[in-house]
Amino acid sequence: MGYDSRFDRHRSPDSQRPHSQGDRILRGKPTKRSVGSGAAKHLQQPDPAFPRPRLDRSHRHKFRLWAVWAVLVLSGLGLAVNLFYLQVTRGPTLRKQAEQQQTLKTRPFVPRRSIVDRHGNILALDRQVYTLYAHPKLFNRTKDEIATALAPLLPIQTSEGNSPVAELLQKFNLAESGITVADSLPQEVADRVLGMQIKHSPVDGLELVRQQQRFYPQQDLAADILGYVDGERKGQAGVEYSQQNLLERSMPSIQFSRAIDGNWVPDRLTAGFVQFDDLKLQLTIDSRLQRATRIALKEKMEKHRAKRGAAIVMDARNGELLSFVSEPTYDPNQYFNFGLERYKNWAVTDVYEPGSTFKAINIAIALEAGTVKPDTVFNDEGRIFMNPWVIQNSDYQKAGARGPSTVTEILKYSSNVGMVHIMRKMQPSLYYQALEKLGLGQTAGTDLPFEVTSQLKNRDQFVHSPVEVATTAFGQGFSITPIQLVQLNGALANGGKLVTPHVVRGLYDRDGQAYWKLPRPVPKQVFSPETTKQVLEMMETVVEGGTGKAAQIRGYRIAGKTGTAQKANAGGGYSKNSIITSFVGIIPVESPRYVVLAVVDEPQGGSGGVVAAPIVESIMEALISIEKIPPSQVDRQQN
Repeated sequence: MGYDSRFDRHRSPDSQRPHSQGDRILRGKPTKRSVGSGAAKHLQQPDPAFPRPRLDRSHRHKFRLWAVWAVLVLSGLGLAVNLFYLQVTRGPTLRKQAEQQQTLKTRPFVPRRSIVDRHGNILALDRQVYTLYAHPKLFNRTKDEIATALAPLLPIQTSEGNSPVAELLQKFNLAESGITVADSLPQEVADRVLGMQIKHSPVDGLELVRQQQRFYPQQDLAADILGYVDGERKGQAGVEYSQQNLLERSMPSIQFSRAIDGNWVPDRLTAGFVQFDDLKLQLTIDSRLQRATRIALKEKMEKHRAKRGAAIVMDARNGELLSFVSEPTYDPNQYFNFGLERYKNWAVTDVYEPGSTFKAINIAIALEAGTVKPDTVFNDEGRIFMNPWVIQNSDYQKAGARGPSTVTEILKYSSNVGMVHIMRKMQPSLYYQALEKLGLGQTAGTDLPFEVTSQLKNRDQFVHSPVEVATTAFGQGFSITPIQLVQLNGALANGGKLVTPHVVRGLYDRDGQAYWKLPRPVPKQVFSPETTKQVLEMMETVVEGGTGKAAQIRGYRIAGKTGTAQKANAGGGYSKNSIITSFVGIIPVESPRYVVLAVVDEPQGGSGGVVAAPIVESIMEALISIEKIPPSQVDRQQN
């Protein structure tokens, strides 16, 4: 076996390596070998042929110490950098993530405020309804038995030739689970379904899911005003849309924290959290008059096969709308079954040329300017030429030229030619300025949504074009909304003030006390009381013996004006076959307060005096009864 120098590290510095096996150098007495030592402990001389490597232990110790310190320092720096990154750089993000994982904010469901009419009658409210689901795989009775027991309890729409039981069986065979049997079930129906038994045994496999629904108990009565609420509980039309902030109750959010067991517990509840107000949104509408208005309008529309119609009743003192009807309409409980065009109230969203119903407004403008008086005489030729246009009276073929006529007679017989002569007495620039003062080119400012502005030619075109002045004189060449025409006639009824038509009164409590009222603009004076009094007396002759005789009500003084206008074509010019008829009435003349307008679009035959005036007469009959309007003191001779 050879020698390995690595063993030298285990020797003492003074020991020697034996030269060969058994070759030893002994100095002094031999020592006794220790038991198990394996060799005598003799001092030996180092062999120069095998030098021994040396390493200073202090150097090795320092190296190890520095290495440990380096590791510690680098580790500390790494931890510091990582801590800085987590705390400073990513701190906000991590904090937000932790809060999201450990906290939850939610706003509890609260019902929308109810909507009521001026007398507190419910028009819209939130109610609890149920959807009924069937899971046939869980039935403990046969499908026939369950269908037979369930059919009498549900409002089931059947197809031709099918019974309610057969309809239910068809649904039960659609799937093994999750079949929608009926929705929007009221509480009383849900209670009957829950209590249903077959052979004195409860039925398995039927599930009722509770939810909240916006409900309109009067169905289509006031849909044009109310609008509807969609599946996300947001108003999409009418006051449900325009007054969304008033109808939605404000409720603070609750913050929940996750407990040790994983459940969510609220951090704290604010004072009065579980309480919510009982305020209702009250409208100016009278449900009784609204119903009478809709019936009167629908009857005449059906009789004359009209395309659409609108009828409005306004209190001229303050602009409150007592009824507002647009046809055709829809049921807001089932809004999804109707086309988009039904959702808009066209009396607010569409404009039309008012025709002769605007003549009274024009005469008020001329009287206010001092260019004419009620007895000023003009020659009514029946037809005049304004190259290349021809303007003539609607009755020219029958009556021909009327000759000398006062302003009152021109209005009474609705003379187009006479109106052109009247408005020519004014400078076009002053006439245009008066139209702007009345709000043409603007909206009426009502609180119903999607109102459009009226349309008036620009000043230069109006002032420098005689035909524009002429056509505007008898209500054509410009367009307004029906609601704005009501507003303008309201100024004739209330002494010359332009009030804002509106349907919202404000928020009222259960005792009928006002909590908050919608602020209104200050009425604008546009005519003097003397002017409006003269115009009303002239309008009264229209009902007494002119084109509006169909609006007469014995014992009451009524002012009014008919209108029959050609409809403008989209490409320019006017249609020869399509007309729009209207009548506006004011009652009572001696103490004018109510303005009633009826507009019927594209009736098949008939003028404003034939189609629209009878509608206003029917509405006024109901208005007299509801508002208890006393008969006029002077019962004028009715013709």
